[in-house]
Amino acid sequence: MSTPDPGTWLMGERIPAARFPTPGTTVTGTICEPPRVEQQRDYSTGEPMYWRDGSPRMQLVVTLQTDERDPEYPDDDGRRRLYVRGRMKTAIRQAVKTSGATGLDVGGTLTITYTGDGTPTNPRFQPPKEYSAVYKPPTGGGETAQATAAPPATNPAANPATNPDIQALIAQLQQQQQL
Repeated sequence: MSTPDPGTWLMGERIPAARFPTPGTTVTGTICEPPRVEQQRDYSTGEPMYWRDGSPRMQLVVTLQTDERDPEYPDDDGRRRLYVRGRMKTAIRQAVKTSGATGLDVGGTLTITYTGDGTPTNPRFQPPKEYSAVYKPPTGGGETAQATAAPPATNPAANPATNPDIQALIAQLQQQQQL
């Protein structure tokens, strides 16, 4: 777990999740923080979630700067979090490939649309949401916006690209998605 920014810890930070209540709902925004991989948590208890084999259930957290504002929160700055897994992950992966990029970068624009419901894998389950996505990489010369938006990590454990534990988790997640 990473150490929070002191200002965020002191003042608190409320970044609501992007919501997709009905088919046709679209959320568009500019990626404003480096995306991060973290373990999923149970919505009711907050406990970490695991697959049947004991491996952690992972997700990608993407923060977008959107034009949305919730009138119930006067300090709403429009940032929304996407918790990317399952079919949303598949849609975003395809959008990134189509754009010619190799991943999501700060400054890129991401549009996600809830297109409808799929077929449930079990009659007791809710049908899975289906998504489409469009990704436009940031414009700029040479370096990615992500590399210029944040200073390089001095702690190798904080840098997913050089952390073997995180790389192993990412590889494990990719294997599970292919099954």
